[in-house]
Amino acid sequence: MILRELRPTISLVIAFTLLLGVMLPWGFTRAMQAALPWQANGSLIMQNGQAIGSALIGQAFTGPLWFTPRPSALTPPYNSATSGASNLASSSSALLQTIKTRVSAYQTAYGPGPVPADAVTASGSGLDPDISQDNALRQAPAIAAARHLPAALVVALVTAHTRQPVLGIIGTAHVNVLELNLALSQLHAP
Repeated sequence: MILRELRPTISLVIAFTLLLGVMLPWGFTRAMQAALPWQANGSLIMQNGQAIGSALIGQAFTGPLWFTPRPSALTPPYNSATSGASNLASSSSALLQTIKTRVSAYQTAYGPGPVPADAVTASGSGLDPDISQDNALRQAPAIAAARHLPAALVVALVTAHTRQPVLGIIGTAHVNVLELNLALSQLHAP
């Protein structure tokens, strides 16, 4: 008797689970893969047929030969399995000390002068793949010297890979570090 009462409810739960939990997401995924395949499949950057990263997730580049990404507050840095900020308030002495340390390291690597904010502060996600154009241009002369390339060539590379603000006013001029470093690896001294 009770089974007869529950049968329509159970049937509806199964039907709506299949419809809304399986078929609808599958249909949306297929539609987006057809309309926007690069974005729907993770915005993967390919090299020699292999995925080497995503344009949406930062990667740790270190050393004088590479453009350095924005700092990540994650442990390990740029861990795409997690996302998050340091959650330190602007009044935090630990945050202030971290920024002072980063400013000192940046000026040691790229010379004295103003330091772009994105060079010493982590993003809210800890996965930011972009740096400001100012940050990239500030790094360019040191990278050119380390690679024995003309500075103008590296600056031109930064300029060529800079994405401008949307409609000229939304956002700032920025560069994807992975794409920039891939292009940098293709440069050769004249």
